[in-house]
Amino acid sequence: MARVWLIVGLIGLSLVGLPGISAASDYKEAVVSDGGTITGMVTLKGAVPEPRVFPVVQFPFGVFCKKVSDGQGNIRLEEFLVSPEGGMQDTIVAVQQVKQGKPFPHLKQNLVAVDCMFHPADVSDEEQFIVTQGKKLRHAHPLVMVMENHQPVTVVNKDPIIHNGQFFQNEKGNIILNFPLPVSSEPRGGILNFEPGKRISQMICGMHEFMQSWGFVVDNPYYAKTKRDGKFMIDQLPPGTYKVTAWHPHLKPIEQEVTVPANGNVAINFEFDASRVVRPEYERQEKFRIGPEAHPHEHLEECEAPYCK
Repeated sequence: MARVWLIVGLIGLSLVGLPGISAASDYKEAVVSDGGTITGMVTLKGAVPEPRVFPVVQFPFGVFCKKVSDGQGNIRLEEFLVSPEGGMQDTIVAVQQVKQGKPFPHLKQNLVAVDCMFHPADVSDEEQFIVTQGKKLRHAHPLVMVMENHQPVTVVNKDPIIHNGQFFQNEKGNIILNFPLPVSSEPRGGILNFEPGKRISQMICGMHEFMQSWGFVVDNPYYAKTKRDGKFMIDQLPPGTYKVTAWHPHLKPIEQEVTVPANGNVAINFEFDASRVVRPEYERQEKFRIGPEAHPHEHLEECEAPYCK
């Protein structure tokens, strides 16, 4: 049976009739007449970490999740999608402490739960599936999203089964939003309020642990998310010297300083080391959450007096 998370967050909210939300960022829009561009590539050095494996039979309504299974009764959560050239998908590259520049539309996250996976409603099929050598489609879960603090998040459950949306403020491990996801065309969700300085979020279903997505909070529009080739571009950046952060959910962030010239282009690359993958302690496993060699009576203690003679 799937582990059910302790519900300690906010109760679920329907977003119908929610008041408008104002941004807490100090960022200001301004004309950028001589902006520069940052281009580059994010790569992963070393062997690509194995997917985490979740036997479908351990989870409620598992039969309805078989479309994203491996055909052998397991969900394989691939968190490192790497091209033949080493480019790594799903890395957020963000320029820090930019106070003004190009327009910054609010990042309101509209998600869907479909085929027992969470992902942004506007994600393309190209990001969801990979064509195998046998010319078949294999599901590749879109792993990360870019978020803004104090903005709404909505989820429409398109599956024929119940889910439960939980958002964690990952640096502290606490739930900041929790809401039920019944079978309904009505969006459910609420407002994400991160503590100052906290930037990393994990979304997970309280009933299906393999339904995991990650978010990185930004406070300006100068960011990019890498796709299959690992490349990125950030443009219209006011000239100056900046710190640029590259972040992937299971690796420690890398930071570089770069000087952006007026009307110019500067290239920077980020290389992550696969041997330094970091996962929360509860998520570490050799292969399965419960090893295949586990004996059903291993949890029993030795019988001692006065219960045994």
